[in-house]
Amino acid sequence: MNAHDFFKQDRFALSTGIELIEIRKGYSRARMEVKAEHLNAGQRAQGGAIFTLADLALAAAANSHGTLAFSLSSTITFFRPAEEGDVLYAEAQEKYIGRSTAYYQVVISNQKGEQIAAFESSVFRKGEALPFTF
Repeated sequence: MNAHDFFKQDRFALSTGIELIEIRKGYSRARMEVKAEHLNAGQRAQGGAIFTLADLALAAAANSHGTLAFSLSSTITFFRPAEEGDVLYAEAQEKYIGRSTAYYQVVISNQKGEQIAAFESSVFRKGEALPFTF
């Protein structure tokens, strides 16, 4: 099993239309086209949809070392809205890795390269091996 196949088991992220574009150690990139089902009552992308995009990018980057990792804490700051038809990209980068914890930053931008949001998360590694390697 490769990493892309492993993350296809994330049924929730898959159901939202999120696609992992790239995964390598400490890094990942994901995309999501904003569709009608992602919109809130104000006709903008619902914050939870954007959070889910960032969270899957985080999961791919954090688990890329082959050890199961779970988020300890995550925060998101929204800068501008996304609308139906926009394509959002989440780029996750490892900023710190320790023995059992790590810290990641995820930049969410649209198809124009405008930053939509910033997401930060710390994770805990359980020491449980995953069924893929790079």
